[in-house]
Amino acid sequence: MLKNWTNLLLHHIRHNKLFTFLNILGLSIGIAGLIFATLYWNDEQSYNDWNPEKDKVHQVVSDLGNDLVWGYTASPLGKYLGDISEVESHCYFNTWYYDEIITYKGEKQLIEKIFDAQNNFFDFFPFEFIKGNGKTAIQDNTSIALSEEVAQRLFGEDEAMGKEVQYSGRTLVVRGVYKINKKSSIAPEVVTNIIDKQLEANSDQWGNFNFGLLLKLKDPSQKTKVEGKLNQLFFKYKMSREAENEGISTEEYIKLYGSINNILEPLASARLHSVTHGYPEGNGNYQMLMILVGLSFLILILSVVNYVNLATANAIKRAKEVGVRKIIGATKSNIIQQFVFETIIMVLFAVVISLVLVELSLPYYNGFLEKELIIHGSQFYVQIISIFIITVIVAGIFPAIYVSNFETLKVLKGNFGRSKSGVWLRNGMLILQFAIATFFIVGSYIVYEQVQFMLNKDLGFQGEQVLEISYRNPYDYKEENYQQKLITRYNTIKQEVAKINGVKQVSTGAFKFGNGATSSSSFRYNDATIQGQNMAVDFGMLEMMKTNVIEGRFFNEKFASDTINTMMINETTLKMMNEKNPIGKTVEWNGNKLKIIGVVKDFHLYGPQAEIPPMSFFHFKTIDWMLQNVNTIYVKVEPENLEQTISNIEKFWVKKVDTEYPFSYDFVDKRYARTFEKFIKMKNLFSLLNIVVVLIALFGLFALASYSIQRRMKEIAIRKTLGAETNVLLKELSKQYIVFCVIGFLIALFPAYYLLGLWLENFAYRINISFVPFLVGFLILLSLTLIVVLSRAYKATRVDVLKYLKYE
Repeated sequence: MLKNWTNLLLHHIRHNKLFTFLNILGLSIGIAGLIFATLYWNDEQSYNDWNPEKDKVHQVVSDLGNDLVWGYTASPLGKYLGDISEVESHCYFNTWYYDEIITYKGEKQLIEKIFDAQNNFFDFFPFEFIKGNGKTAIQDNTSIALSEEVAQRLFGEDEAMGKEVQYSGRTLVVRGVYKINKKSSIAPEVVTNIIDKQLEANSDQWGNFNFGLLLKLKDPSQKTKVEGKLNQLFFKYKMSREAENEGISTEEYIKLYGSINNILEPLASARLHSVTHGYPEGNGNYQMLMILVGLSFLILILSVVNYVNLATANAIKRAKEVGVRKIIGATKSNIIQQFVFETIIMVLFAVVISLVLVELSLPYYNGFLEKELIIHGSQFYVQIISIFIITVIVAGIFPAIYVSNFETLKVLKGNFGRSKSGVWLRNGMLILQFAIATFFIVGSYIVYEQVQFMLNKDLGFQGEQVLEISYRNPYDYKEENYQQKLITRYNTIKQEVAKINGVKQVSTGAFKFGNGATSSSSFRYNDATIQGQNMAVDFGMLEMMKTNVIEGRFFNEKFASDTINTMMINETTLKMMNEKNPIGKTVEWNGNKLKIIGVVKDFHLYGPQAEIPPMSFFHFKTIDWMLQNVNTIYVKVEPENLEQTISNIEKFWVKKVDTEYPFSYDFVDKRYARTFEKFIKMKNLFSLLNIVVVLIALFGLFALASYSIQRRMKEIAIRKTLGAETNVLLKELSKQYIVFCVIGFLIALFPAYYLLGLWLENFAYRINISFVPFLVGFLILLSLTLIVVLSRAYKATRVDVLKYLKYE
């Protein structure tokens, strides 16, 4: 029986190569899209899944109001956590990686993921230890734990345990070697325990939110209760004390400055659902994930609908086969089984081809997502089998039942017509295809418009030909004359770099375009509380970036006061201050009385998609501790002989400035462009999927138009015999598809408008959705529909009418 079915299928494929090709191609594309989304989904969901403590471990997130949500908290909180009975243990950590050099016997190795935490860190992230154990690996500030890869790089085949290495002016002993082979929100190459001194230095600073904090709860269901107790601690030790110092009530203090709300985020959901960036491995893009999964399901649905339409359109050619099989004893169940079997073979081929497509395209997909996805894993294979089974059931049952219902006597007489039962379902599937295609066309247009809007938006600064060079601070803040050493070193570097041919200007700022400032502080003016970005700059920095002053002036070294008691603000700050004449007004900022000398025109700090924050500008000598936050020196260069200029800067840098670390630089404009690169990728993704969806929809339209016109060939022949003109026949044959196109378009209107509106909410500055994308989408869809239908209809009007009238 199976051999007979297989022979029939092969015979059918040989005589219907085009339909078979379109069937398998459409399904392959749809399944490939879902495989891509599945790989992405599995990768994001796998973060921390290995960790047995993931449900009990929570990170403390601080909500300070005014949209300020930070993944760090204050140091003095730790001394009171032992009094909270619901907390099993806690661990402070720095929420970033250090890129530093570790030396062993004079051999230097640059390690890019050095992580600093308290000594019980491995209780929260119990990585597998191949040497030593998590309890003693970082027992004190003389200990260091290495990943297996770093231990291999440093020591080769030698024993790592007990070896001494030099790191950041310290000698540390290796007391543990671990390996990480699973996705984790913290995945360091090296772990140290140097944080305790920093915690001690901030032990009474309730207002300094500098450290990440992990809590392990005895019972995760008590999370809300613990949050309340943390809030009470901040109320008691921060807000109440500061209100008392200012001589106001706590209620007045909260009204002026707001309260602090502590949020506990479980590690299990932190990767995709965190409200801030609290882990060094960063967050996943949940919206992008859901968009990819949703679009992939739409494409698969479209592919399956297309398959069903193609199968039913081609079924009329097999009517006699079905009639003959019924005459010789085949039951309706036998016919259904045969055609389901054929669907299984077709879908199996489609799955194999889709896997080949995925394997070939995976490098580009990884580049798009900035990931390293690979096809493997028991979970993935179960999902592939599930996709296969569901596709067979959905795509195979209806065509099989449809074919099995052919009336034996009619098909044997040559009457291939069918009753109208089931026509509504086929037409409904075509309308669904039109709706999905409309959604993609309109969505692609809106995404394109938004991305172009961002690309063309005035950023408020110009970063062309400006280098940002990574700059390291070699001094310990506890050293004598620490601030003066910083200033002297920076000024020396500035003067020497400025002498290099091709260099136009050198300056610095305690912020990065695209990343924001390194600190933020609040100040009050009249009744307004303003949480501003602290924008410490050197003379000429703002002018070099071609920012504009709308009132007052820039900082100028001719005015001695500009390094003592002056500041500038941006337009956003001015609006929040509600001051019409800000020049000359005095602001009390962290105990300093500063006079406003200028208002800087707003410029985009975080990216054109983000809202412009309030900014407070100072010369770094005015607020002397800000110079220690400087990690970038900006150099304006001539476009001529650019490579030689950069080469000369590098030679000076590695010889005089940073002899141990590689010279690292970027262009401001190029680096800034990467802040919205993901949206450009999203535009490209939508454009690609748009082409795929339209092609699949056209396959289905081609099939159904062919089927419908084939059913009406006798009608066409009679009309031609009675003298009907070609244009009349074309109008008659195509009008129903125009109606279907309009209905599909109308169905897609609201979902497209609503869902694209939600997507646009990601942008502080966005386009308004107009009627243009919908008009363009409709015209494109209608044009493609008419091209396909009229081409098939015109071919039908050119046939020999006697062929279809000879039986009458």
